[in-house]
Amino acid sequence: MKIYIAGPDVFEQDSIEIGQKYSKLCETYGHKGLYPLDNIVDFKQPKQKIAQDIFHANVKLIKDADIVIANLNAFRGKEADSGTVWECGFASALGKKVYGYMQNSAAYIDSFHEVTTLADGLYADSDGKIIEDFDYPINLMIACSAEIVAGGFEDVLQLISK
Repeated sequence: MKIYIAGPDVFEQDSIEIGQKYSKLCETYGHKGLYPLDNIVDFKQPKQKIAQDIFHANVKLIKDADIVIANLNAFRGKEADSGTVWECGFASALGKKVYGYMQNSAAYIDSFHEVTTLADGLYADSDGKIIEDFDYPINLMIACSAEIVAGGFEDVLQLISK
């Protein structure tokens, strides 16, 4: 099975090594890992052309994959990386099975330090914005379209290899 490896790991300084580790784990479980940084992109072009090339290459990898495994841990805030979320939605729209992993699988509302209970039983954050409370660790649109696994990348590989 071909697995697209999604997540903000591509922004880590050792991102190539992380991708190689994940791809080797895929091989250990009898699968082929497709990591976004496996793509060959000419970085001597204008920035927007580079961005377009990366986008199209990753779309192709997702189309070529059988499933997606996504790192949905909070990135630069309370939410998962927006690019990763887009990749999950795109894969789901293509009818592919999507798995997400998160170290913290507590309900999303529990990630807020200040919560106000409103008169109608809803909850608001310190900015007065409604906080969804569906006992999922992530926004319902991801939680309802992906199987969320508590743990890490290998935990998902173990699950799908049963």
